[in-house]
Amino acid sequence: MEAPNISAAAEQESDFMPIMGTDYVEFYVSNAKQAAHYYKTAFGFNSLAYAGLETGLRDRESYVVVQDKIRLVLTSPLNSGTDIGKHIDKHGDGVKVIALWVDDATYAYEEAMKRGATSYFEPKKEEDKHGSVVRAGIHTYGDTVHIFVERKDYNGPFLPGYQAWNPEFNAEPVGLKYVDHMVGNVELGDMNKWVKFYEDVLGFTQILSFDDKDISTEYTALMSKVMSNGNGRIKFPINEPAEGLKKSQVDEYLEFYEGAGVQHIAVATDDIIKTVSDLKSRGVEFLNIPSTYYDVLQERVGKIDEDIDSLKELGILVDRDDEGYLLQIFTKTVQARPTMFFEIIQRKGATSFGKGNFKALFEAIEREQELRGTL
Repeated sequence: MEAPNISAAAEQESDFMPIMGTDYVEFYVSNAKQAAHYYKTAFGFNSLAYAGLETGLRDRESYVVVQDKIRLVLTSPLNSGTDIGKHIDKHGDGVKVIALWVDDATYAYEEAMKRGATSYFEPKKEEDKHGSVVRAGIHTYGDTVHIFVERKDYNGPFLPGYQAWNPEFNAEPVGLKYVDHMVGNVELGDMNKWVKFYEDVLGFTQILSFDDKDISTEYTALMSKVMSNGNGRIKFPINEPAEGLKKSQVDEYLEFYEGAGVQHIAVATDDIIKTVSDLKSRGVEFLNIPSTYYDVLQERVGKIDEDIDSLKELGILVDRDDEGYLLQIFTKTVQARPTMFFEIIQRKGATSFGKGNFKALFEAIEREQELRGTL
């Protein structure tokens, strides 16, 4: 007789909320059709699915774009006075939904509710000719929500109610692989409240913490705690402002987003030099890093595989931890308000978040704030 798998049972017990990955990220935007074209042309996403008037929706339309394991849903209202329109009016274009891929959406929802979550919507089964999906939602910081997605009985293009979207134009991908982490900005004094939410409600653990001594410049500072789920596939750093001489990037975000929300989405690549070169050639703009950053790079991080002149030319940052090193770069904000942006990251063993780059990065952000008159 086969012995029971004690370790699997123990793992299930310790991780009461098994999450298999990021299912999709949904943005509420003022013009979904144009936003989809931007993410295709500039970021190398391909068309996946569509829902709107042609599929029987009367109030909104959504375009879904994909690159490897990353799915972005871009949704706009089709008339005035909708909740989607009110969200855009308040926040500008931004992330509404961080969807989490689970094996059992009803179980995940019930566990979260039992542990203190606020319901966004109860479990519902959605069906079409391709099978069925179960989804359920809970609220997190600001107007952002998590939706649990159970899709093991579905083989359609995206979700029931969507049709395959096969236009003539699709751009060449740029090597983006999956969502590495997503950062939330919350109001002063709220960071620990949301850390506790992720611990209690979703079973996350805090894996890193940065205070205003770690993340500060001459003028501004912030605090951050990094939350991770049991298998490490979902990581949510949570930032709050700290006392500084001038307005920090988190203060600026909170002012223009008009509340807490997703500050940036970090997407992984296996070849950051090629990915960033491709993105720049397509018009994606990145923060400018002073060339002096590279003068001491080798003595700070040791031997790396990449050519430092290539990194310098592109403005890619490097940091090392006990496990290895990482390379990262940050876009400028990707909508009218100075709110959300993207990070491109390549990990070569490192499991951290580039603490050694904080000063250079924040000074680059402050230069942008100065140009906007918001520092």
